[in-house]
Amino acid sequence: MNSQSKPWIFTASCPSRLGTVDVVTRFMAESGNYVDEIHSFDDREAGRFFIRIEFQPKEESFSAESFAADFTPRAKPFEMEWELTPPQYRPRVAILVSKYDHCLNDLLYRHRTGQLNIEVPVIISNHPDLEHLAEWHDIPYYHLPISAETKPYQEAEIVKLLEQYDIDLVVLARYMQVLSPWLCERLDGKAINIHHSLLPGFKGARPYHQAWEKGVKMVGATAHYVNNDLDEGPIIAQGLQQVDHAHYPEDLISKGQDVERITLFNAVRYHVEKRVFLNGSRTVVFSN
Repeated sequence: MNSQSKPWIFTASCPSRLGTVDVVTRFMAESGNYVDEIHSFDDREAGRFFIRIEFQPKEESFSAESFAADFTPRAKPFEMEWELTPPQYRPRVAILVSKYDHCLNDLLYRHRTGQLNIEVPVIISNHPDLEHLAEWHDIPYYHLPISAETKPYQEAEIVKLLEQYDIDLVVLARYMQVLSPWLCERLDGKAINIHHSLLPGFKGARPYHQAWEKGVKMVGATAHYVNNDLDEGPIIAQGLQQVDHAHYPEDLISKGQDVERITLFNAVRYHVEKRVFLNGSRTVVFSN
């Protein structure tokens, strides 16, 4: 098969039943679809099955419509919820940011170089500081200041922009604001956040300085879906970096920011490549 061509992606979940893998793989073989990559998982606790397949159609006449017409009758007895993603799929991503630029810089670089197969039509911030980055990448930048009094209006303006730019995914790239329950509900399953994750947990101002004072031996980051429980949404990706007594607060900040940007990139990539399945308050992630 042509290793340079982008694959179609098939994803599905259903109740745990005998024959779930067979019904999908047998259909792929019988319909002439060459499987490049396959992952599956059966959650015994939840009684739910998950599968993801990348494949290359061998028939030039292949179409999503014909696939659906042929596969739907086979999936129905398994109560299978499934989705087919075409090779040209490029989700439209809005990036929300405050003053820290490391995650924004990383995402824009990976977008520009093709490491992230996305479109970034808009960047939104509660500060004007990073507008020059947006201008360099020729991306519209909206400065929406926020205060306790103006928060409802500011979030309503964010939603208007998301609708205006037909956004599929929101990435909070160190957006230093707590979203309201109303906005969290609007973005359920469609927004990814990144935050430092240190052992033990340090909340409030200057977390890396707090960590240094306690003598931590590792710094880390967690990327998760946004929900109404602050920093407790379903986790997509995590990263860790070992440190020791020779690392001062500025060293912890530098290493922590490296972990943050890589972890956020992985989380966005997993989401874009349809590798993440929501499973109650948890996730199933088929990382490669």
